[in-house]
Amino acid sequence: MDRDYAEPLDVTALAKVALMSVGHFQRSFRAAYGETPYSYLMTRRIERAKTLLRRGDLSVTEVCMAVGCTSLGSFSTRFTELVGESPSAYRARDHSAAEHITACVAMYLTRPIRGTDTGRPRQEEPGSGPEAQPEPGPEPEAQPVRNGEAPAAADR
Repeated sequence: MDRDYAEPLDVTALAKVALMSVGHFQRSFRAAYGETPYSYLMTRRIERAKTLLRRGDLSVTEVCMAVGCTSLGSFSTRFTELVGESPSAYRARDHSAAEHITACVAMYLTRPIRGTDTGRPRQEEPGSGPEAQPEPGPEPEAQPVRNGEAPAAADR
């Protein structure tokens, strides 16, 4: 899917290659990647579209078709959901600051983020982050085990 992102998704063929039923393949894929095969493919397509739009030599329609999307409306909607701005606005924005960043870092920093309305990371609710977790207390003292038997209640 990463290499052939512009090709139509054939989950049945992927499941067959993986020697799984379609349902089991989809569940296993979601467990491994955190999203369905279709969502994963669309994320790859949007990542590639962002690269093509940054170059600026293709229209949004040409980029849409180049990444394997057949509907400009669906492409624009999905792009906006994942990136937080329309493909046209993204293309028009100055991307020169990112020219000196290595490709892998740029890909990480600009990757679409699922599960948000704007493509931006969700804000933690107050009191829900890792800092809200109580500090672990002291470890209880271990009681020796004698001859494979747990100590009696009176010994504890």
